Amino acid sequence: MARPHIGKKEEKYVLEVLRSGVLSIGPKIEAFEKNFAKFVGAKYACAVSSGTAGLHLALIAAGIKEGDEVITSPFSFIASANVILYVGAKPVFVDVDPLTGNIDPKKVEKAITKKTKAILPVHIFGQSAEMGAIMKIAKKHNLVVIEDACESLGASHNAKMSGTFGQSGVFAFYANKQMTTGEGGMIVTNDRVVDELCRSLRNQGRAPDMQWLDHKYLGYNYRMDEMSAAVGLAQIEKIDFLIKKRQEIARWYEKELKRLDSLVEIPYTHPEAIHTWFVYVVRINNPRTDRNKVIQDLAKKKVSSKPYLPSIHLFSFYKDRFGYEADDFPVSEKISASVLALPFYIGLTRQDVRNIVEILGTTLQKYERIQK
Repeated sequence: MARPHIGKKEEKYVLEVLRSGVLSIGPKIEAFEKNFAKFVGAKYACAVSSGTAGLHLALIAAGIKEGDEVITSPFSFIASANVILYVGAKPVFVDVDPLTGNIDPKKVEKAITKKTKAILPVHIFGQSAEMGAIMKIAKKHNLVVIEDACESLGASHNAKMSGTFGQSGVFAFYANKQMTTGEGGMIVTNDRVVDELCRSLRNQGRAPDMQWLDHKYLGYNYRMDEMSAAVGLAQIEKIDFLIKKRQEIARWYEKELKRLDSLVEIPYTHPEAIHTWFVYVVRINNPRTDRNKVIQDLAKKKVSSKPYLPSIHLFSFYKDRFGYEADDFPVSEKISASVLALPFYIGLTRQDVRNIVEILGTTLQKYERIQK
């Protein structure tokens, strides 16, 4: 499904760390943070152990606490909702745009109550949500915006980078992302106070001017190690190349998939957005087609695929805790029921893409004949 693009510079930087003996809180993390902030256009960047850790700290820094409500999307990886529970607040889902799969701004305002303190939009699959509309709503109701940009590094809306609209934005660097550090994440912000607090919280609550065993806040061990930062530094130095290659592979898929337009719907890109392609996901047009059987058939032909993503509110934990049921968020559920992620990584050739699409078409056509 995915494969990181690791080169000689990543190896060189990691070896430099290992030979230095400084394996944590060293010069590589400082250089990585500086270069990352410059790329996204933020004043500050704070490296952490994961995107989930970054979202957790961003919520704490925003003052979100027990009893508060945070509006977010049900069509996302589960971490974007779980972090709201970490701080004792309640995730309030609103449905998504049927084209992009991003949170629908038209539905956000209707979900606001006296308990609402923040909006946490998720930029899904490499495409920014409609942040102009979301920021207007947030300003009108005096709400904090924390962006989950974990899947959308380098994406933009109206020429402004994802992660830079709200008080803070969070990115993730798992091995299937646009760039990787193995595990890891980054909090970006233009607010010095937020940055300083996140830096303290990631390091067990110790302020920069404190002795090692003195702590100001209840903090966490959310630090990124120097080896991971070394990989990240090499990756951010070639991020333009990494994104352009992903965009090229996405164009190959789009061209090849046009001949399957009766069978699948290709991803939609908003005209005001730059898409940076975390994954390549199609939607199966025929609702009667058994997607799980399609996945099994593709696997037999050596093509990996996944049902990406389920809707969070239908996970048993959320159903049991909040009483969610099917049809509560029908757009999200419809997308979740039809999406199919195809192999997507730098290293795929044009012929690989042709072969994948041909096998996909043959498989789907088989089910069309069965249904007739």
